[in-house]
Amino acid sequence: MSEEINTMGKPRALETILLGWLAVGVLDMLDAYFFFCFYYNITFARVFRGVAAGIYGSEAAKAGGIEMGMFGLAMHYLVALGVAVVFYLACTQLKFLYRQPFIWGPIYGIIVHFVMQYVVIPNSAIGKYPVFTFDWPLVNSIVGHALLIGLPVALIANWSAKRNSNNE
Repeated sequence: MSEEINTMGKPRALETILLGWLAVGVLDMLDAYFFFCFYYNITFARVFRGVAAGIYGSEAAKAGGIEMGMFGLAMHYLVALGVAVVFYLACTQLKFLYRQPFIWGPIYGIIVHFVMQYVVIPNSAIGKYPVFTFDWPLVNSIVGHALLIGLPVALIANWSAKRNSNNE
């Protein structure tokens, strides 16, 4: 294992970012759909109108129809792209991130959760800090971000680095 790490190349930008973006986008979308639709008994469009509220505000997003839900879904994928880009850029400086994906991937995902909740959302059109309550939505968000956001992008970077070492 340590010999494999020593011969590992660096992750390639294009495959790490694009595959990471798709994995994060799809997995987080499915988590949001299945958890929030069933837990709160709401529609797919309403879940993503909540994302659109970050740009348009809560009232405008609630009043919007399927178009607002689709805009929210597009915003979701834009954020997923940002998550993959930031991880890749961090990997260019911190090799341990992609060399130990089962440790650092989930940690990265949890960091993403807290940045979204306590930096992005309060500075968006929603404009308020979420109330911290230990409940199922919080558990789902932390576990989901660890396993469905951080871990996949880290595994993809690790895979890319291994592929790159074979071609160097």
